[in-house]
Amino acid sequence: FLGWTRQGLQIQTIPLGEGWWGAGEKPLSEDYKIYPFKVQTSDEEIRDLYERIDKTRYTDPLEDCGFQYGFNSTYLKKVVSYWRNEFDWKKQVAVLNKYPHFKTRIEGLDIHFIHVRPPHRENQKVVPLMLVHGWPGSFYEFYRILPLLTQNHGGIAFEVICPSIPGYGFSEASHKQGFDSLAAARIFLTLMERLGFSQFYLQGGDWGSLITTNMSQMKPQCVKGLHLNMFMSTRGFKVLMSLIIGPYLPFLVGLSREDVRRLFPYMEKNIWNMLKESGYMHIQATKPDTAGCGLNSCPVGLAAYLLEKFSTWTDMKNRDLPDGGLERKFSLDDLLTNVMIYWTTGSIVSSMRFYKENFRSNPDNRVDAKTPIYVPTGLAAFPAELMHCPKSWAQIRYRNICSYNFMPRGGHFAAFEEPELVANDVVQFVKKVEKF
Repeated sequence: FLGWTRQGLQIQTIPLGEGWWGAGEKPLSEDYKIYPFKVQTSDEEIRDLYERIDKTRYTDPLEDCGFQYGFNSTYLKKVVSYWRNEFDWKKQVAVLNKYPHFKTRIEGLDIHFIHVRPPHRENQKVVPLMLVHGWPGSFYEFYRILPLLTQNHGGIAFEVICPSIPGYGFSEASHKQGFDSLAAARIFLTLMERLGFSQFYLQGGDWGSLITTNMSQMKPQCVKGLHLNMFMSTRGFKVLMSLIIGPYLPFLVGLSREDVRRLFPYMEKNIWNMLKESGYMHIQATKPDTAGCGLNSCPVGLAAYLLEKFSTWTDMKNRDLPDGGLERKFSLDDLLTNVMIYWTTGSIVSSMRFYKENFRSNPDNRVDAKTPIYVPTGLAAFPAELMHCPKSWAQIRYRNICSYNFMPRGGHFAAFEEPELVANDVVQFVKKVEKF
């Protein structure tokens, strides 16, 4: 399918298509209005949570195992004690509501998003930017970066839209099979159009990286720039040659010294580590409803399942620590707020199903895997990301890389861990594209 860039170049794109993910048959007409939304709670909801927490059965950890077997139950008891006795969910609901929330119906689903405008200032260019989260995160991951992006950066400030992926948090889950990243991308494109934005920037990591990439493939004429903190390339001869020659003569295959440091030994850092850390993905990509059943009923089990990722994916070395290094980058209030978004909405199962839908067939055979990305692209390579992708590999897929930066610290949850680093990288990328 051929489309056009903003510069008038004809390129390969992904057809938009259409979908209906609501219950039952598609009605003749849909409600296109946008409604204000507030996060709410009740004493009954909190009482039910406490009753379930109090009935938790723990298993003693093995001696000196750290987080190597998963979430260490000795430290889990400390987290749960804080959750039960000190964490104030009503206070955190007020924190969530400090930014304006909205819902609108698209393709049969109620889509939740926050919309934050910068203060009015003279001689300021306001740039629309959508931020998209992943699993096991939520829109709340961006609460520390929002005030940074809405500041004035030498004449530029961002108007930020953060949606919840359908099936995550306050966005309604699909009632039908097949809801994948392409469907989410199409819905978010419709959302931006409904908000009145004909051109905008995108930023994402984890599933957000794939969704925003798909948006750029579907409507490149609308996407002024794409910024990612997680990115991968297709396999091929160039990658194979890099792996063979790279450790010895990196400059011959387009690798820098930093690439070599992050990539090799390749089997240990990429293959073996990913095998050890991807068990959750195999479960969620095959039988999400089975594993999700227990998580949706037991808040402590849900917390252990989600928070273990915020330990290991922030830094693999955290597996050796008795507390998983959780509080080195995050506060328990922030971590438990993210857990509560999953718990109170009962969305863990539908969030896990997103893996099943995206791995229904070989990902390499999907249309988006075979369609290059031509929009201006900025890539931020964080050192503790699950897998490193050199610029020379990323260029196979992303054909217009304007900015590629090795970040000094940080892992998978970049905006949550290092909001200043991400904000600064987004600003320099957008200024480059805007020739500001």
